[in-house]
Amino acid sequence: MILHRPAPLSRRTVLRGLGVSLGLPYLEAMLPRAAYASAEAATAAIPRRGAWFYFGTGMNMREFEPADEGRNFTFPRILKPLEAFRDDLTVFSGTYLEHGGGHQGDYTFLTGVEAKKGGTIKNSISCDQVAAEIIGQETRFPSLQFCIERGTGFGGNMRTLSWNRNGVPLASESDPHAIFNRPFKVDREDEKIVREQGFERRGSILDLVMEDAHRLEKKVGANDREKLDEYLNSVREVEKQLERDVAWQAKPKPNVEASLAERFAESYTVHQPGGQFRYETYAKLMYDLVALAFQTDSTRVITYVVRQESGGGVFPEFGVSKGYHELSHHNNDPKNLDELAKVDTLYQDHWAYFLDRMRGITEADGRPLLDHCALAYSSGMGIGHSKDRLPSALFGGRAMGLAHQGHLRLADSTPLASVWHTMLDRLGVPLGGEFQDSKGVVKALLG
Repeated sequence: MILHRPAPLSRRTVLRGLGVSLGLPYLEAMLPRAAYASAEAATAAIPRRGAWFYFGTGMNMREFEPADEGRNFTFPRILKPLEAFRDDLTVFSGTYLEHGGGHQGDYTFLTGVEAKKGGTIKNSISCDQVAAEIIGQETRFPSLQFCIERGTGFGGNMRTLSWNRNGVPLASESDPHAIFNRPFKVDREDEKIVREQGFERRGSILDLVMEDAHRLEKKVGANDREKLDEYLNSVREVEKQLERDVAWQAKPKPNVEASLAERFAESYTVHQPGGQFRYETYAKLMYDLVALAFQTDSTRVITYVVRQESGGGVFPEFGVSKGYHELSHHNNDPKNLDELAKVDTLYQDHWAYFLDRMRGITEADGRPLLDHCALAYSSGMGIGHSKDRLPSALFGGRAMGLAHQGHLRLADSTPLASVWHTMLDRLGVPLGGEFQDSKGVVKALLG
């Protein structure tokens, strides 16, 4: 297929009328002229996206791990909802998290280091932020962080998977209403004025902080200067984000259908008053937001703590007798194991909904959005709070060169970082050799 057309439209092209500006979705007319030489060139011009998802406290691996291997494997009970996506997934056996197990795998999940040791927490940059530094610079948000509870959870069960270069956790948002408003809500004129005033205040405060810090540097010893340097790096990151916010303030936000916007018109969290919260509704809202953020190129990197470690994970609508953590201490009781698998299967029902949404959105090259996104989930533990037998799977990315294998049995104790290494490779993120404790990319996935 060879396409012909005139000079490309800018990605920032807007519709203007009656004082209103509306952003456009990614159109064929926005592809660079070189992309029209062939279907392959058109596909290569589409942005690549990556997302990492965390299911705390593992899964019932006895009903997650397939018994047979290869592309035609038999889907076990927990994975049965995903059977329609056979060609778009790889389920792994053999993944291992060196500093996982127990309930601290959420700290090391994307960083690969022993972040929490005794009363000390010292982490490294997470792989999503490595990606964001390379592929996140052309979007309104370099990365987005989601969780069922907002904040970081630092010191307890983490609510984020993302850590910057200084080992500082990046806070997650949990309310679909708040998440939707950030990339899509168009501010009123009075709101714009308040926002601009806020930019000015933030800029002034940062200037003063930096001046004071530089003066202080001359009065302290070497150890304190090292700490101050760490602090100044964090301040510089805030400055960079402020510059991004100011730059993007004048650019129109993507247009979305009114019917879709209505779904996010009100706050909807796990703390919904009057017992009105339904997890299925929440899950679909959150997965729709992931799809929408990628579809509109609002970001190219997302992390999502779907289920936190230890607490939560079970809701009245699931119809089980205990919390997820309590069920995970099953003592081989058939009822506990059955209910554990029931909960895990419900989460896969929601995941199937997400994959269907991603497959139902068509990109400018005619391929589904799912083909241009590498999506992966796993956990900080397997069954029995182990460091191995992790519930790990990778989805999508076929336009990025991922060759799915169905059920792929890796060598025992293959670092989970090898899967992340493969994702980063397909996202076009150069790593320059070693990456965490990875033993290299998973070559079988590269065809």
